[in-house]
Amino acid sequence: MVIPSDFESARRVESFLLGAIAEHHYSEGSRFAVRLAVEEAVTNAIKHGNRLDPRKTISIGMDVDSRQVEITVADQGSGFDPASVPDPTTQENLEKPSGRGIMLMRAYMDQVQYNPVGTQVRMLKRKA
Repeated sequence: MVIPSDFESARRVESFLLGAIAEHHYSEGSRFAVRLAVEEAVTNAIKHGNRLDPRKTISIGMDVDSRQVEITVADQGSGFDPASVPDPTTQENLEKPSGRGIMLMRAYMDQVQYNPVGTQVRMLKRKA
């Protein structure tokens, strides 16, 4: 699905995805993890990728079954290098607002991978 680069559209996608996950009887913890990761990925796409440009869109793919949830989020930005994002847990970065979303996605999902140019993230959550 393709959505406008705005937060209201992002909330509708999250609701749709959570409904699909609930149909497959994922645990409350897994639903929370996926919701948080998708929220962070889409927020990053809107703010950092598309730079809040309402003319740009976000492409979201999702595949939900009884074994796993796979989500892709792609923006129309110029990309970034995930390895260059500072670790938000180090002393010198504790006060900085950047990097926390990526850290949360990695903490809550089983896999997080970016395409080579950094315009798409693929996340995977396996059913416990």
